[in-house]
Amino acid sequence: MTPTISPQESDKLQAFLQKKLNPGIVVQRRQRADECAEIYLGQECLGVVSKIVDEGETSFSFEITILDIDLEEV
Repeated sequence: MTPTISPQESDKLQAFLQKKLNPGIVVQRRQRADECAEIYLGQECLGVVSKIVDEGETSFSFEITILDIDLEEV
């Protein structure tokens, strides 16, 4: 089972990503507790963040998927 991202962790992740990447980023937890959180910039979902607990250490993985058709717009 995937570890759950708590509301407090979600808030901390949002503050971190806003500081490091863009002040408009919003972290939105999904309805199901066993899923990752989504990262939004405006109305666009940029990717997902998952919580990883391994040997007592906690980390978060931020995954962005970029479709080839999105690259054509650049």
